[in-house]
Amino acid sequence: MAPELPFEFNVPGIPVSFQGSASSKEAWKKKIREAARASLPEGAWALDTRLEVTIFFLAGEMMTGDLDNRIKPILDALTGPIYLDDQLVDRLVVQRFAPSQAGQIVNPSLTLISAIASAAPIVCIRFDDEPSRERAI
Repeated sequence: MAPELPFEFNVPGIPVSFQGSASSKEAWKKKIREAARASLPEGAWALDTRLEVTIFFLAGEMMTGDLDNRIKPILDALTGPIYLDDQLVDRLVVQRFAPSQAGQIVNPSLTLISAIASAAPIVCIRFDDEPSRERAI
């Protein structure tokens, strides 16, 4: 059975840049895959449907560096445990928040609320099969 959508989970840590060392990128991808697998229902298989992916970076302080360089390792790591191919992603919503900004999120999910409550840097990732311009996670 495929995971029921929307589906979301948190990954503790600061995203590694695509320009980072090979070993740091592989360690980050492994961490993402492990968090994804731990959040999936037992026996779930990878999605093969068009998807919207939302990624929120919540850091202890404002994260520096190019946001776009931190996305590719995350999407690549999700190929396999979550979806068959990252070409299935039709819409990608990404935002980073400093701690003072996290309270501005409208209608946060329980998963996002737990990310906001964390004192450590964390990444919240959500998957949906009904892209919407109106929805916040």
